Amino acid sequence: MFRVGTPVLCITLSIYKRGCVLHMSHLAISRRDQLVVTVHRICRKTLIIIMAKSETCLVNLHYQDGSEGSPSNPAKFKNQDFAQIKADCLHKGELFVDNEFPPNGLSLGDLPDMSSSQESEVKWLRPADLLRERGKKDKPAFCTDGMSRFDFGQGNVGNCWFVSAISALTFQTNLMEQVVPMDQSFVDYAGIFHFRFWWFGKWVDVVIDDNLPTKNKQLLFASSKCGNEFWAPLLEKAYAKLCGSYANLRGWSSSDAFKDFTGGVNQIYYPTEPNAPSCDELWLTLSRATKCKSLICSSTKKDAMANNGLVMRHAYSVTGITEVELNASKVRLVRVMNPWGRREWNGKWSDKSDLWDKVSPEVKKKCFDRDDGEFWMQMEDFCSCFAKVYICCETPNFLDGDLKCQWNCMIYDDSWVAGTSAGGNVKHSTFATNPQYRIRVTVIDKKEPGDKNIVLSLMQKPHQGNRIEIHRHKTTLTIYKIPPGTPQGRLQQDFFQRNRPVKAEKTYSTRRDLIELHSLEPGEYVIIPSTNEPNITADFTLTVYTKTDE
Repeated sequence: MFRVGTPVLCITLSIYKRGCVLHMSHLAISRRDQLVVTVHRICRKTLIIIMAKSETCLVNLHYQDGSEGSPSNPAKFKNQDFAQIKADCLHKGELFVDNEFPPNGLSLGDLPDMSSSQESEVKWLRPADLLRERGKKDKPAFCTDGMSRFDFGQGNVGNCWFVSAISALTFQTNLMEQVVPMDQSFVDYAGIFHFRFWWFGKWVDVVIDDNLPTKNKQLLFASSKCGNEFWAPLLEKAYAKLCGSYANLRGWSSSDAFKDFTGGVNQIYYPTEPNAPSCDELWLTLSRATKCKSLICSSTKKDAMANNGLVMRHAYSVTGITEVELNASKVRLVRVMNPWGRREWNGKWSDKSDLWDKVSPEVKKKCFDRDDGEFWMQMEDFCSCFAKVYICCETPNFLDGDLKCQWNCMIYDDSWVAGTSAGGNVKHSTFATNPQYRIRVTVIDKKEPGDKNIVLSLMQKPHQGNRIEIHRHKTTLTIYKIPPGTPQGRLQQDFFQRNRPVKAEKTYSTRRDLIELHSLEPGEYVIIPSTNEPNITADFTLTVYTKTDE
């Protein structure tokens, strides 16, 4: 029941799968009242619909706040209950040892550049034992004086993409505290910690013990710069467990970590490609992303860097942008950070550049001449040197910079099953057997040509929860507009033979997260995720973002 005059949001969603029909008509939800939940059962799968309060720009229609997999109640990864395990350890007077991610070579994985003899030199130590071996009298701390990008540095595993993503995460306190529960410390200690990640459609809580791999009294991987702070290496260990091993942290991109930190909208830009957006366009995108509190990283080209201080094929975090005045002209600057915590750009506007002597003292304060891995670059140099820019935000608002725009978000956990719902691409006679999702578009900004009012994300899910073991099939998303008067229910093969998709040319991708932006006129549409070949069994997560008229 809603108060008179309370604004409401109306949604029409229809899901058709394997002969089962769910139709939710004009679901009216108050924007000011408490949460309203509708639960439906579809083919033995539960779909939970929730409308949240309107303080944010994203209305998540998937999880009831407090239900398993929601941000406030993440699912237990490997069925490990942090509170129960810690209570048991404290009762027994024992320190937790995680048999699901044991302190041995199995958790290290097949690390390159490490022979079996070198692996035998690795010692797994708890923080207090490590400090003791170093002859330090300091007590271990989980976090001291907040979490900062300057707290830690990259270790010996090739996961600069992950460490740079953590640097970006430290700027967003609310996201950081979602991933890193801040009620943890070495008081009431039981050798157990936990962290949260968004894992293919739901939040999961990952439990670890605090045995960390060391060699010669130094942490093998990420380490704190102050010596006795351990939140960063423990976070890295939890993510390694999520991925299967420390070795499995190699070869991914910052966008992967961003997705797992937020469950948000990822977009990749390619500044140096022939058809890439201009520097002006990319600057506008970075400006929007910064205003929307996005996570931003970048990676350099594989070409030699011409002795400019940058590392080729290396991930960096983008920590800020600004405009400064030089000789009565505006200069656009991007602040970038190397996760190594050292080795910086030495070109124009670098820490030691004499250009800083030509600006006002107030502007010069933006430059810190210190060897901490962070530096400024002119936007044009940034575009020339970086091959990719990764941006991720909880909402799609960075795409057009409309900070007040409200979005609905719906997440579907589903699968293609050979012989039942894996119809392959549109050229196959079985295409109509693929899962179908009908949506009604009600809003498009006529004042902005090409307004992107629909954002889609398709992710293939790994088996056994190990991302490294996933076999990525070629997938795509096909959209058809449904003519008025079309009966409700599943659309049959003759419909797809008579009608053309919204986007005729479809490319099939093996990306982990396939993102599509669409500008759709008001009306009803059907979204069909499919593999290129039929009869392939695989699980997927489809996320649909639709603009509202708020």
